[in-house]
Amino acid sequence: MDKVPLTVVGAEKLKAELDELKTVTRPRIVEAIATAREHGDLKENAEYHAAREQQSFAEGRINEIEGKLSNAQIIDIKEIDAKGKVIFGATVEIEDLETEKKVTYQIVGQDEADIKEGRISVGSPIARALIGKEVEDVVTVKTPNGDVDYEILSIQYI
Repeated sequence: MDKVPLTVVGAEKLKAELDELKTVTRPRIVEAIATAREHGDLKENAEYHAAREQQSFAEGRINEIEGKLSNAQIIDIKEIDAKGKVIFGATVEIEDLETEKKVTYQIVGQDEADIKEGRISVGSPIARALIGKEVEDVVTVKTPNGDVDYEILSIQYI
């Protein structure tokens, strides 16, 4: 399986979630199952079935995070000499040349992407167009509504 790029911040968030699941959520669910078992007949015990469902979800999420971390290539943008080019992990301010609307995006791994927080996947059309470009370059992004031209205003490696 290919390595999946992940920023340092993204990896830390996954590790924190994994720790929370293992040290807080899992013990709480085990306790809830034990308490529900004490109430007798498990066939008609809604608390027991709800706790088992929570356990299944939590264990699935633990496995998913462990899988992601084991296949991750953690990239620390601060340790890379990008030579002024847009690379994975870079924060890029761009301007739509038609509307003059400015927006800032950080290019991150697929699992970290959150457009509301300004993080776009490295596989997105905008990120693919930006990778390898420099400040003042104009890139064209193909969208369902037609081509959109953006100018790169700044690149930060934070």
